[in-house]
Amino acid sequence: MIVGISRSLLEQIVALAAADAFEVCGLLLGTPDRIEAIIPAANVAADPTRHFELDPAALIAAHRTARSGGRAIIGHYHSHPSGVAAPSPTDAACATPDGSLWLIVGAGEATLWRAGPGTAVNIQFTKIRLDSR
Repeated sequence: MIVGISRSLLEQIVALAAADAFEVCGLLLGTPDRIEAIIPAANVAADPTRHFELDPAALIAAHRTARSGGRAIIGHYHSHPSGVAAPSPTDAACATPDGSLWLIVGAGEATLWRAGPGTAVNIQFTKIRLDSR
């Protein structure tokens, strides 16, 4: 599977991640095969240097907008300021196997993953090709 995103939108996410020592996070909006917009959100985690937690108010507002005919929430993005662009053990422990997209930025690169059902820990991340033409 391939998921599209504009080059400028991907560059915006990478720039947000590069500008902060904490994990940045936000929502991905669009269709199953295209990221069309993002909503940056505050990271309200107790330790934002090692974990992210989306601001619940931003998440609720985005769900309300989607129910009213706005763009659908298809996943979220976050950064690993001192790590790689791959799901961490903490990501796996906090993920839900719901098919949502996880765009992760680390070491100046962005990768896309889908959270699905797994075997041992009930979550498996599948790497998805990201097309940023």
